[in-house]
Amino acid sequence: IGGGLSFPVRLFAVASMGVFAGSWFYTKLEVDSIYMPFYGHIHLGLLFIVFFVIVTLALFSTSVIDGIDGLSGGIFSAIFSAYGVIAFINQQIDIAALCFVIAGGIMAFLWFNIPPALFYMTETGIMGLLLALSVIVFMTDAVMYLPIIALPLVITTLSVIVQLLSKKFLKRKIFLVAPLHHHFEAKGWPRYRIVMRYWIVSYVCALFGVVIVL
Repeated sequence: IGGGLSFPVRLFAVASMGVFAGSWFYTKLEVDSIYMPFYGHIHLGLLFIVFFVIVTLALFSTSVIDGIDGLSGGIFSAIFSAYGVIAFINQQIDIAALCFVIAGGIMAFLWFNIPPALFYMTETGIMGLLLALSVIVFMTDAVMYLPIIALPLVITTLSVIVQLLSKKFLKRKIFLVAPLHHHFEAKGWPRYRIVMRYWIVSYVCALFGVVIVL
């Protein structure tokens, strides 16, 4: 799904993939529940497919994290590494191997993506990672830990939502520029500082999410 397509078309394509994957979980794997920390499994029935699509679309919305060399790659390497550990803890060795292979591939990409970047992830690469992640979080039964492990993605997406709502209803901007990383850039932070601090926060959140699972 390339960036040359319009946003509604990309949104429809991602939703369709979510329906397909969610239906596969529900019909082929007979999965219809999600694990809620401190509570247990909640059975959703057919609503599981709807929830799967919502999670997939939410992950798609985090494609706004791209825009600075090395930023998205470092964040995704932390997230996939965390889910690799979670899968290993769950004795899902094949999923753990997949997560670590993806994380390793991202790190190899980062070697050429750090400033000055020779290769770029773009939305095409990010969407592939996000769709893979949406399947992995359900395969590991750890979807409810995603907001913690992927907190930088959540905050970045929320910064865009807050900015749009503020401009529409309050007629003013909360951030100088949205998404959040561009706000820091507009404040005069050098790009390398933004990227490094995002990486640090990403790995802290990933480790914290793994600790909670343990």
